[in-house]
Amino acid sequence: MLAQLTRNWWIPLIRGIAAILFGIVALVWPGATLGVLILFFGAYALVDGVFAFVGGLTAAGTDAGLRWALVLTGLAGILVGLITFFWPGITATVLLAFIIAWAVVTGIFEIVAAIRLRAVIANEWLYILSGVASVAFGVLALIYPNSGALSIIWLIGFYAIVAGVALVGFAFRVRSLGNTVSNLTSRPA
Repeated sequence: MLAQLTRNWWIPLIRGIAAILFGIVALVWPGATLGVLILFFGAYALVDGVFAFVGGLTAAGTDAGLRWALVLTGLAGILVGLITFFWPGITATVLLAFIIAWAVVTGIFEIVAAIRLRAVIANEWLYILSGVASVAFGVLALIYPNSGALSIIWLIGFYAIVAGVALVGFAFRVRSLGNTVSNLTSRPA
């Protein structure tokens, strides 16, 4: 399980970079039209979903619960991304409902996956932080749905950056663990 996890350290890295880029776009161009926001969000959810799904499928020999959490996270992202592309004319309220549902589901599955990783990796708190940020964003957007489009865009941007930084940090932590294990196993006895 550890070898598979460290071999695929780049998957959460790409997910994190995509989240950071999406967050920056949302903060730099907050006055963008709802249509542009829908397309940016759809692209982000789709890319994140594909890489989470691939991560779950390629995690052969790992804990079944971790694999399923990643696969389900990926499917949720792919589904929400495709829905936003096929029906871009949906209202802001429906889009917000999709975003909230996706954020909460993704966050829960990331937290579950991080807890499962405790058996393999220490300090998995960065992956937990990404999941908590996702759930917190979903809850805040649910509690304050009428706070205005600009506020929602900023909330989405900040959430994406925090979650992305946490995923990038987690990816490098896993990579470092892989290098440490590789160095230990390559030493002569």
